Amino acid sequence: MLDAFTALTRGTRLVYTRGLRRYVFAPILVNLLVYSTMLGYVVTNFGGWLDAWMAMVPGWLGWLEWLIWPLFVISLLLIVFFTFTLVTHLIAAPFYGFLAAKVEIVATGRPPLDDRGLARAAMDALGRELVKLAYILPRALLLFVISWIPGLNLVAPLLWALFSAWVMAITYLDYPMDNNQVSFADMRRRLARRWWPTLTYGGWVTLITWAPLANLFLLPGAVAAAVLMWERHYACDIATP
Repeated sequence: MLDAFTALTRGTRLVYTRGLRRYVFAPILVNLLVYSTMLGYVVTNFGGWLDAWMAMVPGWLGWLEWLIWPLFVISLLLIVFFTFTLVTHLIAAPFYGFLAAKVEIVATGRPPLDDRGLARAAMDALGRELVKLAYILPRALLLFVISWIPGLNLVAPLLWALFSAWVMAITYLDYPMDNNQVSFADMRRRLARRWWPTLTYGGWVTLITWAPLANLFLLPGAVAAAVLMWERHYACDIATP
């Protein structure tokens, strides 16, 4: 049984082997540019955002400030993480989809069902990312609202953590599934049906995403790991009519 951690270690080694490593430089450069730009913006504004949140805490909850403050910090960090992730993957998606196709050829000895050229893959990947955003953003907005509601916001960090793992699984496992003509709706059904490998994979990718600088070099490995996970856990799943 291929677990998520093993898939990630194998995938990371695989993308830096001869024949594949040339496909990782473009997404690394994209991630570097996006992260450096957004990091400067967040560092400049983080304190003001936190002060605004704390000012909204009603007086009758003042005695819980010792608990609310760190929960606000965690929730805000998770929101920032989500923004980083969505922007980065929207830009890097065409490169990741192309990388996933090349990894599948090397790992399995056969091309994906829809072995598109780079130009077509880039256009299709952008469209698929917009479909993902239409799914993710309303749910992220609901969690954002919960994060502002006194009392309910106490569970917001846990909800954000679970949602982050689910979103990371959707984001990365979708690359090989899209390459193999699996619809977005069918992809979500397959992931939910095998929820344990899905959430453990998404959880590990979430942790990787939080690793400063190292994530730039580890995220291509997550793409390769998604291909290995697809082949082991999801490819044989039969679509519901």
